[in-house]
Amino acid sequence: MTQTLTHNKAKSASDLSYKPFKRRNISSRALSFLAALFAAIAVLPLILVLGYVLVQGGSKISLALLTQLPPPPGLEDGGIANAIVGTLVVTAIAALIAVPVGVGGGVFLAEYSRSGWFAQFIRFGTNVLAGVPSIIAGVFIYGTIVTSRILFGNAYSAVAGGMALAVLMLPTVIKTTDEGLKLVPDDLRRGALGVGASRFVTVVRITLPAALTPIATGVVLGIARAAGETAPLIFTALFSPFWSDLLTPEGIFAPIATLSVMIYNFAIMPYEFHNELAWAASFVLVVMILALNLFSRWLARFAAK
Repeated sequence: MTQTLTHNKAKSASDLSYKPFKRRNISSRALSFLAALFAAIAVLPLILVLGYVLVQGGSKISLALLTQLPPPPGLEDGGIANAIVGTLVVTAIAALIAVPVGVGGGVFLAEYSRSGWFAQFIRFGTNVLAGVPSIIAGVFIYGTIVTSRILFGNAYSAVAGGMALAVLMLPTVIKTTDEGLKLVPDDLRRGALGVGASRFVTVVRITLPAALTPIATGVVLGIARAAGETAPLIFTALFSPFWSDLLTPEGIFAPIATLSVMIYNFAIMPYEFHNELAWAASFVLVVMILALNLFSRWLARFAAK
């Protein structure tokens, strides 16, 4: 009897042991390898693009490049300083427009009209707007702002470029604000309302601070997306080879240089030095966008702790 029990235990243990040459184990390893291969193929374009831009543009970075104006066609002495400043200015204008509107829209969807027909319509419109090509936003601002010269008689300007980028930022900010506020426990809202706080005070003092990190993450992602756009800025901000006088109100209502438009303009020029400036500008723009994305990931991890 004892030998029989021992034999059964040994047999059951052998049945539970891993058998690498079983058909199911072979197919499992094959599918795991296939999944890993597809993941590597998906990441490969990113590695190749970053590596190529690093090799082509990183070697051109210098202090003079970051502090001087771009040269006229044919000359070989200059930099991309005005485009860096212009990119920061246009992106800041876009953030000043999109963040208050996007956060306000997300607050309305999450706190005041979660399931109403109007909220459903706004969510549907936000999803549609997120998939609209960026050039459509540029054409829209071109037709409504640039050609009408509604901005104090000015056509192409940094403000018009910021408006076009703000249209692209809005869906990201609205959706992340909406989802971030949904993560706030309802007990916090009930507790605030229970002690006599109004809905407005509850939103401002309780729910918004609790959802600050995911909202900030969405804002950073929206800024990162807007900073790399080219087509909307060609139609709205145009380009300028000079410094913009940002100390006066007229400066933001005039054409302004940006990195993305500079890359487009200089990459198609027949001059080698301008092509090198385009690669250097590409490197700077990629580093800026990569830094913003890493910062958003850090915010997301910080929120999860």
